[in-house]
Amino acid sequence: MISIMNALFMMDIMNKNLKACTMPARLRRQTMTSPSTALITGASSGIGATYADRLARRGHDLVLVARDQARMEALATRLRREANVAVDILPADLTVSADLARVEARLREDRRIGLLVNNAGAAAHGSFSEPDLDALEQLIRLNVTALTRLAGAAVPQFLAKGEGAIINLTSVVALAPEFPLGIYAATKAFVLTFSQSLQTELGPRGVYVQAVLPAATRTELWERSGRDVDSLQGVMEVGEMVDAALVGFDRRELVTLPSLPDAGQWETLNAARLAMLPNFGQTHAAARYRA
Repeated sequence: MISIMNALFMMDIMNKNLKACTMPARLRRQTMTSPSTALITGASSGIGATYADRLARRGHDLVLVARDQARMEALATRLRREANVAVDILPADLTVSADLARVEARLREDRRIGLLVNNAGAAAHGSFSEPDLDALEQLIRLNVTALTRLAGAAVPQFLAKGEGAIINLTSVVALAPEFPLGIYAATKAFVLTFSQSLQTELGPRGVYVQAVLPAATRTELWERSGRDVDSLQGVMEVGEMVDAALVGFDRRELVTLPSLPDAGQWETLNAARLAMLPNFGQTHAAARYRA
């Protein structure tokens, strides 16, 4: 009985995922009464600042979260003037528990917020062969723990309203553990899987979750992690990446890969993954593992 129940459960999950992946975009559009306030982490530069610019021009009021208050103030001043939107600044280091708690409280209490852009993240220096474990713990706090807690703070009020959206910035390296980036790829794989789990659970209840997987993008992340972005091939400018990601957002894509020329490659990979699900629940080990 247990194996049958497991199989039925997995088939249900597979069917839901297949419907979400193949449903026409026009049927997956989320109707929101007006542009909601967007809270954006890592908003002082790069991808976060670009999201702030683009969303402000769409009419969204903003809450900017980052460590660099001076940069956020300059960005807020410009966007108030150019886009005529309200912009609040919330300086915070998301690896510090007290700072993270303040941002969580804003997400729980401010019902104007209808969009969370989980962008804040960092890369590690070097590989795992000689790990700086304290630095890696900080990386996990930012890339995994903070992102998870902020989503968890936003979801209850999104569900209460019956609408809301979360954009989780992950990376193509979530699909490429062969890249020698230490635990960075593992943290981004968590973000992708977490996003897909949220899509399955929350999508039917009105909350749209988009996972965005940029490839190499020209931001300060490279310099901060001790890498020279100019030594890389195929680096996308940040504005082009965010604009493409927002096209995916408007289409209500569940997974957006701005640099992938053939979307069919992702669809094939995801379909192969989903096809395995009914086969996981077995009473016995596969024949190849039995003497």
